Amino acid sequence: MMQQFSFSYRLVPSFQDLATEDKLLASAAQAAMRRAYAPYSKFQVGASLLLKSGLVVEGNNQENIAYPSGLCAERVALFYAGANYPEDPIVKICIVAEGDLMPSGALLSPCGSCRQVMLESEARQNNPIEVLLVQRSGEILILDSVQNLLPFGFTK
Repeated sequence: MMQQFSFSYRLVPSFQDLATEDKLLASAAQAAMRRAYAPYSKFQVGASLLLKSGLVVEGNNQENIAYPSGLCAERVALFYAGANYPEDPIVKICIVAEGDLMPSGALLSPCGSCRQVMLESEARQNNPIEVLLVQRSGEILILDSVQNLLPFGFTK
């Protein structure tokens, strides 16, 4: 029997059309991206999390010549938040990227490992995490839950 999975998302035309809270989150992700350490891939990624308390946590990709010893921006931010603010739920995550691996027409989306970590973060807090994906075109895809990025992820 054929089954189908589908989900809805919002497409915001530009940064200027975001709500004030989301503009601040996107600006934080962009600032984090500019501080990324990506000398090998030349692909800089920034992530920012909005915690329920209002605190914003940033992360960026950190490469290492001994691949795969580096870490993606999303996991840097999520692990930092988990280590330092374990009782402060994540409300939103915003992800931005620049570099040759991200041509202007390509869809920005987290890697599989980051999706799994995001999914477990969402499950652990038993509350959805909104996902903002800032595209090189300037459009922002907004998903209501990480579950939409990884519908068949590992769960308990």
